[in-house]
Amino acid sequence: MKKTRAWLYGIAGVLGGLALTLHTAQPAIAQPCFAAADPDPFFAAPGDIGDFAPGDVIDSKGMPPIPALPGVGVTLVKFRSSDSHGNPIAATTTVLTPPWRAPGSPLISYQAFINSLGSQCGVSKAIYSGDLASGIREVPMFNLWLDRGITIALPDHLGPTFAYGAAKLGGQITLDGIRAVQRDPQFGVANAPTVLAGYSGGGMTTGWAAALQPSYAPDLHLAGAAFGGAPENLVEMMSGIGYSAHPAFGLAFAAAIGLEREYPTELPISEHLNALGRDIEAQMSNSCVGQLLALGAGHSVTDFATDTTLADDPSVLDVLNQNSLDQYPGTPAIPIFEWHSPNDPLLPVDAIERTDGRWCAAGVPVTTLQFPIGEHLTTAVFGFPEALAWIESRISGVPAPSNC
Repeated sequence: MKKTRAWLYGIAGVLGGLALTLHTAQPAIAQPCFAAADPDPFFAAPGDIGDFAPGDVIDSKGMPPIPALPGVGVTLVKFRSSDSHGNPIAATTTVLTPPWRAPGSPLISYQAFINSLGSQCGVSKAIYSGDLASGIREVPMFNLWLDRGITIALPDHLGPTFAYGAAKLGGQITLDGIRAVQRDPQFGVANAPTVLAGYSGGGMTTGWAAALQPSYAPDLHLAGAAFGGAPENLVEMMSGIGYSAHPAFGLAFAAAIGLEREYPTELPISEHLNALGRDIEAQMSNSCVGQLLALGAGHSVTDFATDTTLADDPSVLDVLNQNSLDQYPGTPAIPIFEWHSPNDPLLPVDAIERTDGRWCAAGVPVTTLQFPIGEHLTTAVFGFPEALAWIESRISGVPAPSNC
């Protein structure tokens, strides 16, 4: 139970902890604190990465079986994507191939919530972990899809630098991952009905992928997107966590580190940490969610920073808004299923309702459900059955409902 509650608080840290960006300058000597390179050379970008188009397959390799998914084939696919500034990057997705599959069977891209900074914590690694704190908690649900002959893609949506908190980046990687899986003939899903899904941090990435698809990947034909508990306004999350000690501050700090990796000029937090902050930053730079929570437990912004004058810095606020779905003007071109609790203590619920309302006004078929529970993880459990039924209808070609 303690691990579960720690994870729940960690969801707030995915974004709410961006308050750590609020610091004044010490001498500009510190650089972003990146994760150590993955020891597996498969994850490295080739020298000619710029010659590939977004979504092009660079390489693939078979992976060991996953004990919790008996009979399922596992393939790691490396593909070309783009970072937040449009530069080419190499990204990866893990493809789960069911024991049997009929021609035209569906594809589901599932964005798991991985709140981490180290390469060993990625989805492609965590899928093998039975650790509830750092593994993929939704694995049992995957069997429901795999038993029906559905292929599942699990992108490493934090990117090669583990830019935790950079939500728009995650959306782009997700879309390019789908392109790659559909383009690779070994999977036979080139024309498969395709649905996006995810919860919490993974739901945030899913929402971004849905909203970006018309402009970023207009070649993709998606059947819908189902997501819940998605943080959709980072500025409001930052304000919500405040300056007092917070049980999720470890992930709060980690989100700031991750965003600096993607936006080193606009958000140079490493230049503005005190000695304790720099020490904890170094310890966190290769850590998974459990370690991040432990390292930040009982701390606050003022423990790690000299002061809070960057709270109103235009470049900081711009980075947060660039990664806030609530602030993105584009709308999805596919049906949406969204669920949350109006009493969720970890989310700015007004931002979710604004986004749903804006999409509805634009003519997007949106089904939104609210579960007045008051706890983030319990809301996920209550919403998943409805989401699974909605996904089943989309991949079966049933016209999408809307309760706008």
